[in-house]
Amino acid sequence: MKIAEIRDMKTEELHSELDRLRRYVFDLRSQAVTEKLQDPSLLTRAKRDVARIFTVLRERGEHGVEQQQYHLESLATHKRSR
Repeated sequence: MKIAEIRDMKTEELHSELDRLRRYVFDLRSQAVTEKLQDPSLLTRAKRDVARIFTVLRERGEHGVEQQQYHLESLATHKRSR
């Protein structure tokens, strides 16, 4: 994903894309541990995309982005466990 594409997205879209990419990175890391990852460069690309999204969110003045993400993840986990 290019930085221009990321900058064209709305803030809400960036948050959802960030969530999707973090899950994707987690899946790729799991595959890397079990030695089933076909292309190791996918992990690097996904991490860079996450970093680009964080950069754009910080440029837009979003503060505590990681705290918001962790809070949303904990809420989602809590709802699932009920």
